[in-house]
Amino acid sequence: MNPTDASPAILNTPSGDLLGRVKQIASGELAGAAFKIDHEGFYPASLMQTLGQAGAFGAHLDRSGQNFGLAIDAMREIARNCGSTGFLAWCHDVCGLYMEQSGNPALMGSVLDEHACANTLGGTALSNPMKTFAGIEKMLLRAKRVPGGYRVSGALPWVSHIGRGQYCGAIAGVYLDDGSTSHEIMFLLRCTDDVVLRQCPEFSGMEGTSTWGIRLDDYFVSEDALIADPAKPFIARVRAAFVLLQTGWALGVTQGSIESMLEVEPLLGHVNKFLDNRPDELQAELDDLSQRIQTLALTPYDGSVDYVISVLDARAQSAELSLRAAQSGLLHQGARGYMMNTAPQRRIRESHFVAIVTPAIKHLRWEMARLSKQVLPA
Repeated sequence: MNPTDASPAILNTPSGDLLGRVKQIASGELAGAAFKIDHEGFYPASLMQTLGQAGAFGAHLDRSGQNFGLAIDAMREIARNCGSTGFLAWCHDVCGLYMEQSGNPALMGSVLDEHACANTLGGTALSNPMKTFAGIEKMLLRAKRVPGGYRVSGALPWVSHIGRGQYCGAIAGVYLDDGSTSHEIMFLLRCTDDVVLRQCPEFSGMEGTSTWGIRLDDYFVSEDALIADPAKPFIARVRAAFVLLQTGWALGVTQGSIESMLEVEPLLGHVNKFLDNRPDELQAELDDLSQRIQTLALTPYDGSVDYVISVLDARAQSAELSLRAAQSGLLHQGARGYMMNTAPQRRIRESHFVAIVTPAIKHLRWEMARLSKQVLPA
């Protein structure tokens, strides 16, 4: 296969073939690079491109049949072997979702094909806006209307899966001359030379996700770069899909942890049987949750309050399960799993990120409580 092929045929690979190819790459080349990604901060851009050529990042798109269940399964296979790359898969998937759902011809067609095949790479800068819309933070990017588009200024502390020449979906509040805000815009932020990229502080994990701070000073957003104007109706429409896709990453980290337990069962099963959260118990929970998620994946753009609450709940449960599974994986392996170069130790840190990334568990519970007031009887 041509490594630069962006043929739509790649985006319509039969599900069995797609998952088989993704699993082969994830369990082979990606698994072999997991230590370097985790400990050396290696950004696996070339591996993302290999996975894109296997069809890993296009299944959820309308042009590929809107198969969110398949996209989640592909992400799960990736995260099963490397949580950082599983997170990058989510970033990439959701950026493609923004581009296609924008309806902007300049962000679709061949541009979207290149993205879906990972010939170009892009992520998402919606952590701050999502918290802003939930009433948790204030919008950090400010826009002003100018001829032909907008000028945007401000800074975001961390944005993943970006780099010079890459891009991400971002949101800014539109300010009027009197200092008030009229609405928000969403746009594709291209990391050109006039965008300042700042090194982030070192995190305990996920260092291979190419995460940067961004500074914009009168950055010009043309109409060709607009994803939504205004942004709020667009976010309301894609919010559940945004959150639902994240579950593939959480499920993969959980599955990998269960496999770490099973790995030592022949040697330590006689004593590990006294531990809580045994692999068969966790696998049953994971299978039940996966089935729920696959059902939700059939209607990713259902905007009903009940549906959105169900998606938020599934996402929260996937994070909580990944935390339990990662801790249990370490306990089952004992000292061998506590060594710095082992998968159980890595997954402890990966699961913590699953739990705190936007929307974090506390954010999810906040939103569910707020939405529940809309559906519960007075």
